[in-house]
Amino acid sequence: MTSRLPSTPSRRTVVKAAAATAAVPAVLPAASPALAAGAPPRSSPTVFRHGVASGDPLPDGVLLWTRVTPTDDALPGSGLGPDTPVVWEVAEDREFTRIVSRGATTAGAATDHTVKADVRGLRPGTAYWFRFTAGDAVSPAGRTRTAPAADAAVDRLRLGVVSCANWEAGWFSAYRHLAARTDLDAVLHLGDYLYEYGTGTYPKPAEVVRRHVPEHEIVALADYRLRHATYKTDPDLQALHAAHPVIAIWDDHEIANDAWSGGAENHTPGTEGDFAVRAAAARQAYFEWMPVRASTEGTVYRRLRFGRLADLHLLDLRSFRSRQSGFGSGAADDPERTITGRAQLDWLKAGLAGSDADWQLVGTSVMISPVAFGALPAYLLAPVAELLGLPKEGLTISTDQWDGYTDDRRELLGHLSGQGIGNTVFLTGDIHMAWATDVPAKAATYPASGSVATEFVVTSVSSDNLDDLLNVPPRTASVIAATAIRAANRHVKWVDMDGHGYGVLDVTAERSQMDYYVLSDRTDRNATAAWARSYRTRSGTQKVERVDAPVR
Repeated sequence: MTSRLPSTPSRRTVVKAAAATAAVPAVLPAASPALAAGAPPRSSPTVFRHGVASGDPLPDGVLLWTRVTPTDDALPGSGLGPDTPVVWEVAEDREFTRIVSRGATTAGAATDHTVKADVRGLRPGTAYWFRFTAGDAVSPAGRTRTAPAADAAVDRLRLGVVSCANWEAGWFSAYRHLAARTDLDAVLHLGDYLYEYGTGTYPKPAEVVRRHVPEHEIVALADYRLRHATYKTDPDLQALHAAHPVIAIWDDHEIANDAWSGGAENHTPGTEGDFAVRAAAARQAYFEWMPVRASTEGTVYRRLRFGRLADLHLLDLRSFRSRQSGFGSGAADDPERTITGRAQLDWLKAGLAGSDADWQLVGTSVMISPVAFGALPAYLLAPVAELLGLPKEGLTISTDQWDGYTDDRRELLGHLSGQGIGNTVFLTGDIHMAWATDVPAKAATYPASGSVATEFVVTSVSSDNLDDLLNVPPRTASVIAATAIRAANRHVKWVDMDGHGYGVLDVTAERSQMDYYVLSDRTDRNATAAWARSYRTRSGTQKVERVDAPVR
């Protein structure tokens, strides 16, 4: 979307996934029978039981999504149910008296009766309402928003930021609180939108709040489809998707734990088959069930632009990475190993160097800031290692994060420094903690060697944090662990291992600020949310600093 750079690599072309419509016609097609009769439409919770969603906003369009259940037996993953005509509408008002775009498509078993419409011809920086109809059934209405024009002067960008929502570990109250906000341009989901585990695996059986469907570990296409469908029955998740466009990338659990290009920690070829087949099934279900534009190569790395204020570079750190290095192998520094793959790293570097936006926001599913450990008590090392992806033996780097792929990180950070690229902010999830850090040019000599970027890490929506793993009260073991981490890592300005919640990123030309919010109790479906802390990076500084209040 940037005027100087393609939004995706030049060798790729964007496809209209899942029976998306063609360009918006000059004359709107006829309305569906449910809307043509003139009676006020009523939404159908039976046919549209998985809600509606929008995503990947462009200056002239947005991607719309829903799933149709045309018959009682047309359950997700079943392969059953007839082809069903579906009409979508986009309007300037909630009552749909000013419809600006309408189109038709078909929902069928080949795409699990999901529907995507890549609607174009809309105005930049504008809020719209959308809905679907199938026969006499009308979906709930959703609200979305297009991005500003690529060359527009934009005063502010405000994004909700979330990651790591485990169905069995708790309720999705973070989504409810973000859905209630009317000041967001979009919500950025940094991965682990769902979890692949069988029921009672993570968390433990006694801590399961609600059971996964299907109950076994998901491996086949039908499994992944049904798991996606289960998550999208959550009312708070439906509310989030209906309220804001969602910009999503995957991490590992959309496929399998600690996934890499050729396997995963919990994939057993002897009993679970070829990993490539499993991964392809997971990606197919993801693109069917998520409001995400797919590339012809089935990846999620892409670029969105928000006027001259910010470019958002979204990464795929699972599809092309080398296997995580083992304990004591010394492979973390091997230049032949990669977390991005050559093509994606070149694409990212070119995008950063060529951008004319005030801010470079990089959505990275795993932490790029280096993390080393000082003296941690033995009882804390194992759970902290689990959260950070360290081997249980206690290696002092995280081999699942950028710490395990130091050559790629060195090249990327050297590019930022060498090209004089400032105002780069990495936005991260994955590790179920909240962090605010400088990204040092050289961690060993920081702060003398300076920092080249900053990083804001958001905690989990519901997935286990340190307190949950140890089954201890907040501000007990976490205080010891956080103190040790900060002592050994001077670039880490804050780490919170206690809370579940979400972030709100507010970007202006002068600064980017992350406000961190925490939930009262992930196991309470009516959990409240409270502001915890805020950090900002001022333009030109490449450093984070604490601020006393959230942006209002």
